[in-house]
Amino acid sequence: MSDLKTSFDEAVNFIQTAEGDFKPSNEMKLEFYALYKQGTEGDVSGKRPGMMDFVGRAKYDAWEKCKGMSKEEAMQKYIDKLESLK
Repeated sequence: MSDLKTSFDEAVNFIQTAEGDFKPSNEMKLEFYALYKQGTEGDVSGKRPGMMDFVGRAKYDAWEKCKGMSKEEAMQKYIDKLESLK
């Protein structure tokens, strides 16, 4: 687990500090966000944001699609998704 966590942390750091050629689309950002939240917090909780909170609602919906996925699986998918883009 610690190797997975280390690799996950490195991938998250790369995404957060990426510069230059790495310009993910909004859809890709939502996918990374959802996998990050699932990998760090587990299943989505709380109420879905209201209709006028477009960003919050999109984030909630993306995270909800990962519902039931284990934290380890979400971390691995995050890493794999980043590796496929490099």
